[in-house]
Parts: sequence; C-alpha cells; structure tokens
Amino acid sequence: MKDLTKEIFTMLFLLTDARYLLRTHKFHEGGRYLPRGELMRILVEIKESLKRVEDIIERDDYLDVGGMDIVEGLEVRTIEEEYININPIQVGGRLTPEAMKAIIAYADGYSVCDWCLKPFRLDRIRRPQLERFHKELAEFIGMREARLVPGARRGFQAVINSVARDGIVVVSSLAHYTEYLAAEEAGAKVYEIPVGENNIIRPENLEEKITEIKRKMGEEPDLVIVDHVDYQYGNLHPIRDLSRVAHEHGIPVLCNCAYTLGIMPVDGRKLEVDFIVGSGHKSFSSPAPSGILGIGDEYVERVLSGSRIRGDISGRTYPNKETSILGCTLMGCTAVAMMASFPRVKERVRRWGEEVEKANHFCQQFLRIAGNRVLSEMPRRHTLIRVDTRESFDKIARGHKRKGYFLYEELRNRGITGIFPGATRIWKLNTYGLSWDEVRYLSETFIEIAKKYGIEVQ
Repeated sequence: MKDLTKEIFTMLFLLTDARYLLRTHKFHEGGRYLPRGELMRILVEIKESLKRVEDIIERDDYLDVGGMDIVEGLEVRTIEEEYININPIQVGGRLTPEAMKAIIAYADGYSVCDWCLKPFRLDRIRRPQLERFHKELAEFIGMREARLVPGARRGFQAVINSVARDGIVVVSSLAHYTEYLAAEEAGAKVYEIPVGENNIIRPENLEEKITEIKRKMGEEPDLVIVDHVDYQYGNLHPIRDLSRVAHEHGIPVLCNCAYTLGIMPVDGRKLEVDFIVGSGHKSFSSPAPSGILGIGDEYVERVLSGSRIRGDISGRTYPNKETSILGCTLMGCTAVAMMASFPRVKERVRRWGEEVEKANHFCQQFLRIAGNRVLSEMPRRHTLIRVDTRESFDKIARGHKRKGYFLYEELRNRGITGIFPGATRIWKLNTYGLSWDEVRYLSETFIEIAKKYGIEVQ
C-alpha cells in the first residue's frame, strides 16, 4: 500500500474511532451524564485521535499505527485509490463522494427508519427524502413507478413471479444467468432467442422464436426479457424494435439495463418496454446489493399489489406491503447512497458520447497489436469490450514461466488492474469512467507490453 493511501485510511479510521467514542458515551457539555473524571478520560481519547490526524496532515509524515487490516482477515481495499481499474463489472459502481458520506452517516442497519411513519414503507419515507427520490427516479427512467431492490436479480424475480409464474419466458441467448434462475424459481420454462449477425438480437429472431414456441407449446410466451446491453459482448441491442414484435403478440417486455441504467440515457417509454431492471452496484454508483425496478402504466397494480394474507389466529394483515418485493427492500445505507449518487448520475449520463469515444480510441490502439481482435461490435457503442488475444499475448503465455498470469502482473506493475488473473485468451474490460489521460496510458501500456515481448505493433 502506498504511503499516501495508507495515511488517508489511517486518518479515516482514527476519525471513526473518535466518532465511536461519541456514540458509545453519551454526554453533554458539563458532563451531565457522566462523572467528571470519566468524561475527561473520554475527551482525552477523542482529542488524541484528532491530534494524530492533525500530525499526519501537518508533518506530511506517516504515523505508524500498525497493520491496516480492519479485523483479522479483512484487509483494507485500495484498488480504486492505487490502480486504474478496468474490471468489467466494477467501473460503473464506483461510489461518488456523496455516496461515501451517506454511508458514513447512515451505516447502521435500519438507519433510514428513524422517521418511517404509516404506511411503513421505504418509498413513503420523507426524512431522508426517499419518497421524492422514488418519484424522481421513475421520471428519470421513463416509467410509471420505481422501486429499489437488492440487485437486478430481485427485479427479475419480482416481474417473473407477477406475470409469468409457471409460464413461458423468452430470453436472449446472451442473457445473464440470473434471468434463468429467476425464471426457474418461478417455475417458468425458458426459451432463448438466437443471435443474429455480429451477436446482435434481431427482431426477426424474436418473431421466429415466438412462432416456434406457439407451434410447439400451443401457446405464446408470458414474458420477453431483452438485454439493453449484454454482459458477454457489451453490444447494444435494438430494444424498441424487439418490443414492438413482442407487443404485436400481446407479450410484455422486460428490459435488462444492468449495464446501461445510470451510465447512459435510458427511457422506458422511448424503448417501449413494460419493465426496466437496473443494477445499482454495477452502473449507478451505489454499494451492493442494490438495484432498480421500473414498472410501466399497465402493470403497476399487478406487480406492486399489496399483501392479501391474513393470520388465522391474530387476524393480522399487511395491505400496505407490496408482496412481490417483500415489503421494504433497501433499509439503510444502500438506499441513501443511491439517493446521494443520483445528482451526479443524472449529470454523467449526458456525457455518454464521450465515454464511447474513449472506448473506441482504446480499441483503435489495442488493434495496432498484431493478433489482437475485438469481438464486440465495432465501432463500439458501449464501454464494455470483449477481446481475443489468443494470437498475441496468449502466444507469450504459452512459453512464459508465469503462464497466463504474466499479462495480469505486467499490467498491475504499471498501475492497471481489473482483468481476470491468468486471462490471455478471450477476456473483457471496461473503460467507463476513465479520464482521457488514463485511457491513453492504458492504450500505451498494452502496446509497451507487446513490444517488450516482441509482438509486432503497427
């Protein structure tokens, strides 16, 4: 760990210790709740922590406070402080400073429930302003209603259980595994839409699949799930055209926006979909597990219906609790962190065009290395990129003493991380959120490594 990073974490932890003393020893001015001697001891401890923070800042000199494990076996994570991170699933979930502050302030389990009044539901809490956040979020994604859920997978689960339980669900052959598991849990059968040219799902592919299912099963599907951008290639699919095909058959459409909602413009009404599911921790600068479920006009009552169950002895009922999402979902810091990141998320989607430019710049430079291929559609329309280096870096790996780990280590030694350790054949990266300087450095680093091992560079 670099000295500056360690100093920052040391100061954060010292301040946390001081804060914890305040939390565990309630006192007012004058020591009203504690004997004076005990009060002074606590004040001294707090002042010592603050003084050590001051010493680090003023002296620019690291104070040795021992190891940096939080507890045994739980080390401090410094990936984002010390490296350029190109991990495909992490870059859109980097927290904003506001989200970090929200976590500090609301870290306790049920922290948002201080002012939870009737009807005792997350989307009705007004302090913090979660009710307003839910309404603004629905407007932002172009849907009638929005709910926070513990990850995109719980959004899939809520929709499938509501509209396709024990039915038929159509997914893309590039779909994420959680779509399959959500269907399986609901007792639904799954059928896949085959990909067309360049690994894009075409409307004619969906039409043929619906016809095939009707011929085989004697009925049409209950739900179509399409990926706005698939996780395998990062390709952008024609959602509106696919939705129109499904709607011609009276089939509702769920759009999986795990890789788009929060990083690029997404409007459910323009996409003509009935449901949107997004990932907070993948694309909305939010901690895990967090996700977003958006519901269109026609299906709000069906998916967000209140509980109808009644206890046979107590007679208790819960009509205000929405059954499909098990009542409240994100009870604490995950909810307020999403809310805290929201202003920056709304602003950053307007810069999506520049993010795509950076991805294309990287691809152009990456393809200068002989044997490198980009398997995603070109030019890029998204920052997630699937590459094939079997004829370049993998050739080096075959004779290298570290095998496939050599590329991971060469990159890490140059301050870049995020590719799977040992990957030199087919792998993925994501340039989202990098500055132009970082994208240029990333491109130059791959070229530098190629030259080091004698790979031709155009």
